[in-house]
Amino acid sequence: MKAHIVATYWLETPFSLEKASEIIISEQSTGTFMPLPNETESLKQRHRATVLSIEPQDVSPFPALPGARVPVGNKGEYQRGIVKIAFPYDNIGPSIPNVMATVAGNLFELEELSGIRLLDLEFPPQFLERYEGPRFGIVGTRELTGVYNRPIIGTIIKPNIGLSTEELRLIVRELASSGIDFIKDDEVNGNAPYAPLAERVKAAMEEIERAADRTGKKTMYAFNITDDIDMMLRHLDTVVKHGGNCVMISINSIGFAGLAHLRKQAPVCIHGHRNQWGMMSRYPYLGMSFNAYQKLCRISGVDHMHVNGLNNKFHESNASVISGVQECLTPIFSSSDTVVPVLSSKQWAGAAPETYKTLQTMDLMNIAGGGIHGHPGGAGAGFRSLVQGWDAAMAGIPLKEHALTHVELKQALETFS
Repeated sequence: MKAHIVATYWLETPFSLEKASEIIISEQSTGTFMPLPNETESLKQRHRATVLSIEPQDVSPFPALPGARVPVGNKGEYQRGIVKIAFPYDNIGPSIPNVMATVAGNLFELEELSGIRLLDLEFPPQFLERYEGPRFGIVGTRELTGVYNRPIIGTIIKPNIGLSTEELRLIVRELASSGIDFIKDDEVNGNAPYAPLAERVKAAMEEIERAADRTGKKTMYAFNITDDIDMMLRHLDTVVKHGGNCVMISINSIGFAGLAHLRKQAPVCIHGHRNQWGMMSRYPYLGMSFNAYQKLCRISGVDHMHVNGLNNKFHESNASVISGVQECLTPIFSSSDTVVPVLSSKQWAGAAPETYKTLQTMDLMNIAGGGIHGHPGGAGAGFRSLVQGWDAAMAGIPLKEHALTHVELKQALETFS
């Protein structure tokens, strides 16, 4: 039986869903705008895409997107539905860049469509010939951080930008000495001239190693190595040289091919930040769903995947965040390719009970910026308050009751409630 890559789309069209689907499979496999002599039946049998299913939904009186060609006789009705299409694996091979050209290429520009969104992708096991998926994932990240019985708790260096290397050093010293699990650079803080990445890595790792010598715990720091590919690999070497065990990349800046190349080279965790994601996804009738996106990221090799946070400061609904967490924890090929969902945005100790009750998992990374750095007892106390909040949540103890014997949690409730 032939292997296929299966793509599921939401479509809107002024034509019938059947007509629009046929145009898509022709455009994205063997066809062009007119029949050609070399487009033989034999060739089409081998290489033509196939419509697996069409599920009609509602009808809209207006188009979601401009530019659609309305057929003669259309009374202003735009058909909507879910369409599943199988593309022959032999057309593509184990190549995510070529998968994207097939499932998300020119079909998004077809005039027969007034809306299109890629909802899901299914890959055959042959993809593992080239792509190894996450090197560490959940299990490996827990081993590196030494955290097993609760979420991994971390923070972002604040302010996001503008700190000198020595100012950074003092912040890392306080955080690492507190025993915090994880620290990350902000995505806008890369290799800036005022504080070059190489200097920041050296300073931060010196403080992390000193704290580890005292406490026995080595904080994981995700250094932002996002850059052109050659520079990104130099940054990786710098992190490894100084004893780091994690790097961060802006996935959409380096692309899936850049991420996959980094995965082959990196002996450390890859923390995936999805900034620019809103540009690809915010309009519901165009772009792609997080489910399809996170599969591409995981197959390419990311270990940690940002999913936003409950009650966040952005536009994303809680239902969408919940789905994102569940998708990251759902195997693609095997349980080893699940990754750590990273919750961030408006996170603090008081968010733990709702988060745990809603998600029913501790296989998370919970990152708080202001919720740690803004704690009146300092950043170390901020970290401890989140640990206390999660301890209470998982034990089913009300936060106010737990705060009676945990001063950092009490201060957090007084400050952030």
